[in-house]
Amino acid sequence: MPILSEFMRIQAPSLFILKKYSQPSVIILKNFHLNIKIYYLCSHKFENRCRKTGARDCKIPYTGNFTTYRELRSTAFTGFDLKKENRYMKLSQFHFDLPLNLIAQYPAKKREDARMMVVHRQTGQIENRYFRDILEYFDDKDVFVVNNTKVFPARMYGRKEKTGAKIEVFLLRELNKPNRLWDVIVDPARKIRVGNKLYFGENEELVAEVIDNTTSRGRTIKFLWEGDEDSFRAQLQALGETPLPKYIKRKPEEEDKERYQTVYAKYEGAVAAPTAGLHFSRELIKRLEIKGIRFAEITLHTGLGTFRPIEVEDLSKHKMDAEYYRIDEQACKIVNKAKETGHRICAIGTTTMRALESSFTAQKLLKPSEGWTNMFIHPPYDFSIADAMVTNFHLPKTSLLIMTSAFAGYELTMEAYKKAIKDKYRFFSYGDALLIL
Repeated sequence: MPILSEFMRIQAPSLFILKKYSQPSVIILKNFHLNIKIYYLCSHKFENRCRKTGARDCKIPYTGNFTTYRELRSTAFTGFDLKKENRYMKLSQFHFDLPLNLIAQYPAKKREDARMMVVHRQTGQIENRYFRDILEYFDDKDVFVVNNTKVFPARMYGRKEKTGAKIEVFLLRELNKPNRLWDVIVDPARKIRVGNKLYFGENEELVAEVIDNTTSRGRTIKFLWEGDEDSFRAQLQALGETPLPKYIKRKPEEEDKERYQTVYAKYEGAVAAPTAGLHFSRELIKRLEIKGIRFAEITLHTGLGTFRPIEVEDLSKHKMDAEYYRIDEQACKIVNKAKETGHRICAIGTTTMRALESSFTAQKLLKPSEGWTNMFIHPPYDFSIADAMVTNFHLPKTSLLIMTSAFAGYELTMEAYKKAIKDKYRFFSYGDALLIL
């Protein structure tokens, strides 16, 4: 009968798996005071058995030929022959019923007045606060890492030559600046073929020609513009709309040009806002800086892949769309100094977290890099840079919810979402914030 008694430090909370044994085994836990949750997995169903102990030695019997999971709330635990396992994390586990009226259609009147749920991973405590209260959770020399990408007016409406049919053209990214080639999505796609011309504006101020099919809805188009780059960009700004997500069931308004953009946005290239950053006002940033909190800026141009539904049950088979990111030397210096001196690093948003996890050294320090990342983070996953994260409340079965679960722990995340629905938190891009500590 195997006895588990060796000590090995691990980061909690995470999911770990014990070896399958052909005979009953006993887990011996020594010298700890914490809440333990033991999961017995059989036929893909969890039976949650909570045990509390302060005893010096606690024997927990395990019988049967199935696998034991455990998630620890309070501190590092000791164990023997623990192996990470993710084959049991399925897309269906991230389903929940979300009332449609909780999907925010407008932002809060003031950015920092959005509500904020605070989740403590070590204790499982959940608090209801406001975003302006984030000051209370961080100290001098802690670091906030933000995504300074800038959203451009990516949604345009044109007319097809000859028929005059209305076509939505969603600009994804510029492929070639001198030739004005763009990767786009068109809707309805069945009407748009190679060689078709599209006319934009009441007086046909801008014309584009379709030169290639990329996917069922994707096209490569060439804008036929003879002016300089500045005038071309001005025309795109004039004809394009703020690319609000489809879940916001209204037309973009003038206010959205400001509110669907972070106050620190610098580099244009995103077709969706890094929404966790929308809660920061300039005044709140100034108060954080006065307290001694430093800001490090990275860039990741958010693409439509953020909203692309996951269509496979096995999460390991999902492929993310690649997104451009850049991390410079200055950001690395700020982040690594905080890590080396034991200060907290908070990733503002899932896009920031993906960029950080795409560029670190063997010593788990941030390194400068530039390129494309298609990283899909799902449980279980060891995060290397940030030890806190701000995000919004996401829709069911999305990559954003799944990454949040990887950081906070699956059970705690779903518990927080259940409470958010009960307490009527606002979801999605213009919704409320979730701070995970």
